[in-house]
Amino acid sequence: MSSYASFYARSIASREAFWAEQARLIDWETPFSKVLEYDNPPFAKWFVGGRTNLCHNAVDRHLPSRATQNALIWVSTETDQERVYTYAELSAEVNRMAASLASLGVKRGERVLIYMPMIPEALFAMLACARLGAIHSVVFGGFASVNLAARIDDARPKVIVSADAGSRNGKVVPYKPLLDEGIALAKAKPANVMLVDRGLAPMARVEGRDVDYAVLRAQHMEAEVPCEWLESSEPSYVLYTSGTTGKPKGVQRDTGGYAVALAASMQHIFCAQPGDTMFAASDIGWVVGHSYIVYAPLLAGMATVMYEGTPIRPDGGIWWRIVEKYRVTQVFTAPTAIRVLKKQDPAYLTQYDLSSLRLLFLAGEPLDEPTARWITEGLGKPVVDNYWQTETGWPILGIARGVEVVPSKLGSPGMPVYGYDVKLVNEATGEDCGPNEKGVLAIEGPLPPGCMSTVWGDDARFVKTYWETVPGRLLYSSFDWGVRDDDGYYFILGRTDDVINVAGHRLGSREIEESIASHPAVAEVAVIGVQDALKGQVAVAFAVLRQSDAAATPEARLALEGDVMKIVDRQLGAVARPARVFFVSMLPKTRSGKLLRRAIQAICEGRETGDLITLEDPAALEQVRDAVRGG
Repeated sequence: MSSYASFYARSIASREAFWAEQARLIDWETPFSKVLEYDNPPFAKWFVGGRTNLCHNAVDRHLPSRATQNALIWVSTETDQERVYTYAELSAEVNRMAASLASLGVKRGERVLIYMPMIPEALFAMLACARLGAIHSVVFGGFASVNLAARIDDARPKVIVSADAGSRNGKVVPYKPLLDEGIALAKAKPANVMLVDRGLAPMARVEGRDVDYAVLRAQHMEAEVPCEWLESSEPSYVLYTSGTTGKPKGVQRDTGGYAVALAASMQHIFCAQPGDTMFAASDIGWVVGHSYIVYAPLLAGMATVMYEGTPIRPDGGIWWRIVEKYRVTQVFTAPTAIRVLKKQDPAYLTQYDLSSLRLLFLAGEPLDEPTARWITEGLGKPVVDNYWQTETGWPILGIARGVEVVPSKLGSPGMPVYGYDVKLVNEATGEDCGPNEKGVLAIEGPLPPGCMSTVWGDDARFVKTYWETVPGRLLYSSFDWGVRDDDGYYFILGRTDDVINVAGHRLGSREIEESIASHPAVAEVAVIGVQDALKGQVAVAFAVLRQSDAAATPEARLALEGDVMKIVDRQLGAVARPARVFFVSMLPKTRSGKLLRRAIQAICEGRETGDLITLEDPAALEQVRDAVRGG
């Protein structure tokens, strides 16, 4: 048995001994009395009775040995600014932020919603919440007011931390008007809004509610805020992910299990050493940003690069320039970003000194072979795919190069990662699939440390959504199709549910449908994800109008399509805007009234629709075909 095979087998067969060893990678203020409590499946509690703190492990414990080492490197090509913070300077800023939040009444167990661009203060706010024992909920800065309001009402934050504006492609995106509208729409109003003024956009302040962070920070320059020691299973944060229903799900993460899982992943998967520099080109609004911009690199005693900008501004060499300047050792991004870079001058890959770079990690969507081959040959560095979800917080499938360097296979994220008892099961029977047989990727409980502990405020939804979809078995469903080859490598084939993966961002088709349906001309709508060479998938909508003549001419259709897109833009943000909106007089449905999404998707992607014996009216599919052909 190879070294990784035995390592993995032990993580499943001797879970408690395995994870007790990994738990030594972090500090515990109080030792845990029990590694795993799983007497109420599927709810797992890890390191029971142990008390720890994420901020202590990410910042404080490094101060004696690496106070002068770089901790945070912020680069903004949007504002042409760069700032570098040592561990000592990061500690000071986090304490100032923690003291400022505490002055607004934030304490252990309170929620703080963070609606921020990619600026250092966003990272300070996350770590400050962890320090105080407060629960942070970061909402992606590109989300619009309706999204924001839903998350405010679910999390019920004491304080919201925000800024005047973000910037994208050199264009200022004002946040404050979106925030004010979101709060107006929400029933659960925060007591205070703490604002970072970047000087990018004018901000109206609400008297008695809005406070300037610069003023509070100045009052707490010498603050030293003690860490709140949390029992391992107490929540660290809630991160919302789109689902198959309109209401977003709050993925609740614990404290101790998450810290241990991330610390172990940096050693076994990401091959990181203290003093290394990691550049995760994501956003803190997504799980990759939480795990591999903020917490994991700092837990590992590394420097982390926080980047505000695009991969091609000012030019297609900007990321490699950052690698050269800051001696980056690991880069982590999504295949979409590499496909964008592939369109740039290939000379950018060779004109910078990339000798510090050891590994490029890609995740968030399936990695196609041409892209993998292009970047591997262009960089001359190992490219390591991995697969995971917001719900798991760290990789499910991958190559654990820190344990054993085994070959990658193009198109495969790898093998099951230690701790995950991965299954491929038949959707109809729940039985295990054999090699080269398509099935649903599922995980046998207990989920390993670091995975979601429940849905925020809704244990029943956690069980119903994730654990009751495989017939006859209590298994966590990933809602992804997969296949395993004879060598044990897995290949991900796409979603089984109605979540669309746009450039690594998960969007619920139901949310987009509800937004489009709010247009007064729209009677009914179906939104599906369609393969896209650049983004992996894009949303495409098919709408039935209340009055059939509302889009009778090409000009009227174009105008109406533009109006619908503007509504989605305003309500959900540009990331959710459909690539196209087609108008039809009926949608393909089964006789029981269920939308035949897979058939619509097949037509859009030029594939066979398969057996449609349950189709109510064949004319509906012809309408979809005609609409797509007519463009």
